[in-house]
Amino acid sequence: MSETTFPRSGKVVSDTSFRAAPFALFIAFIAVQPHLEGWVDSRWLAAGRGVAVAVLLVLFWHRYAELRAAPRATPGQWSAALLTGAVVFAAWITFDSGWSTFSSGPGFDPTRADGTLDPALVALRLFGLVLVVPLMEELFWRSLVMRWIDRRDFLALAPGATSVAALLVSSVLFALEHTQWFAGLLAGLAYGWLYRQTGNLRLAIASHAVTNALLGAWILATQNWRYW
Repeated sequence: MSETTFPRSGKVVSDTSFRAAPFALFIAFIAVQPHLEGWVDSRWLAAGRGVAVAVLLVLFWHRYAELRAAPRATPGQWSAALLTGAVVFAAWITFDSGWSTFSSGPGFDPTRADGTLDPALVALRLFGLVLVVPLMEELFWRSLVMRWIDRRDFLALAPGATSVAALLVSSVLFALEHTQWFAGLLAGLAYGWLYRQTGNLRLAIASHAVTNALLGAWILATQNWRYW
């Protein structure tokens, strides 16, 4: 490999790694959790993974040019992002059983033995759900995967130039990550469409955060813990 191509190739690998590593750490926590049952309260592992991923995102923040130099969004675009997030939330609690879901466990129950909520568990879970997961997943699924499908040097591809096929494939993969696969598919299409139309990953993150914030509030209000 020549000296002129090696640095660029290495940069592409590092650009990929900085966006994939937080997601990989999140998945690693999920994979390890069942093996630690009986040794530690698994709820703290589930709540703590958001903190661990947040640390990694902070360490890598200077590498996320698509966030630091995002185009200015118009009020109309912000409104569309917030509305999209709310619509996805509605889909999430609508398509929650039967053919539209995979089998699921009891979910994350943040209650104490006396039935009251544990404030620390709730706070950590909401921190991960609302602030960390949208940032982590949009960096991975939309900024990286959706563009990488069309071009390995993904940062050189404008979001608006990504193909419909890339949007569909990345959305299907995103859906398979979630127990409620159909709602996940709709969410992936919605956030991906928003990113393609605006070229602004911040809007996709904001939309995703709205979905998760509404979902978190709904879970706490209904105590339907399986959604967690």
